[in-house]
Amino acid sequence: MSMFREFFEKLFSIVFAGLTTVEVVDLFVPTRQSIFVQRRRSVLILSRVRLVAATFAVLTPLWIPIDLYIFDTALGMYLAALRVLASAAFIALCLSYRTGDNPATARWGLIWLLAIPTVFFLVSHPLLSQFVVSDPGQQVVAAGYAFLPFVMVAGLSVFPITAVEGFLLSVPMVLAHLLTGFLGYQVLPFASHLGALWLLVLLATVATLAGMSQLHFMGQLVDQSSHDGLTRAYNRRVGEEMVSQQFHVSQRAEAPMSVAFVDMDSFKSINDRYGHEEGDLVLQNAALALKRLLRRGDSLVRWGGEEFLVLMPNTDVEGAVAAVTRLKESGLGTRPDGRPLTASIGVAERRRDKVDFWTDLVERADRRMYIAKNGGGDRLVSCLDMPLDGGVVAAG
Repeated sequence: MSMFREFFEKLFSIVFAGLTTVEVVDLFVPTRQSIFVQRRRSVLILSRVRLVAATFAVLTPLWIPIDLYIFDTALGMYLAALRVLASAAFIALCLSYRTGDNPATARWGLIWLLAIPTVFFLVSHPLLSQFVVSDPGQQVVAAGYAFLPFVMVAGLSVFPITAVEGFLLSVPMVLAHLLTGFLGYQVLPFASHLGALWLLVLLATVATLAGMSQLHFMGQLVDQSSHDGLTRAYNRRVGEEMVSQQFHVSQRAEAPMSVAFVDMDSFKSINDRYGHEEGDLVLQNAALALKRLLRRGDSLVRWGGEEFLVLMPNTDVEGAVAAVTRLKESGLGTRPDGRPLTASIGVAERRRDKVDFWTDLVERADRRMYIAKNGGGDRLVSCLDMPLDGGVVAAG
């Protein structure tokens, strides 16, 4: 027991070295990752589900001649039929799950991938137990059937999964291994069958940790590619994707959705007078102030230069204006000369503006931001009481 404990402690120290508490928690709970990590993880899982399913669809029936040669004709035919059914199930799985980025779809694809060999294992063992397997060659081949759960548990290591997912996906195969033993269907002697449980649990743990390591690495890559290096806000490429996705969600649910376009006033003068390093520092502080405005579910995008877009799903224009007003009151930081940094802000809301495309929503907010800037800056222009002809009402 001490050897296993030392092994697990060393393994955990390697996997979680250098991670913060939040990052470790993210590796345990499936829904803790950002929407971009979840979507890219789903794409990877589905592609590997199809690859593994296609591989097993080809390899599974190739073993039929060996079963027919080694075992009695009746047992060989039963196993051959079982292999054909399993191969057909793998083919159906491979064809059913195309490319996609839906986390639920990816999760079900992985579940079905593991369900097929688990059912194969549970059906093949009662078949083998009905026949006398005494020949050494038969025993060797039959032992291969006993190790199927080990192969599938080890296969979890190729998927970026969380600890909870690894546990839930491993449990059915561990229970199947135990069930065949307690029902007397085991191919190996009962003591060996039960003793192998330690190895199965060990493999499940190692495979899950390998999957968690993949997930952490993927999260880091996605984070680096999706965030602006200076302000740590989302970059524009990812921001456009986010706005588009949230806009369609809002349309389907008939829910409100607001965006605020924020442009720092007279920012060029900071770079011209104090240099780009001071300008970068001002932008970083402004981004931090904007992030304090965000609720859970809101997002901050650096749209370009000193321009930011605040995405606020499930927020009507009144709520968006109230939030942005609080931001104006709390401030965006200071300029290098000590004066407060101000911004011109335009707010648009999908339902109030009656727009059908996300680009039109952002364009409305952008246009109002320019109206605020042309009005002297340090003000908010929203769609409150906005006439249908496109007029606007300015708020201070």
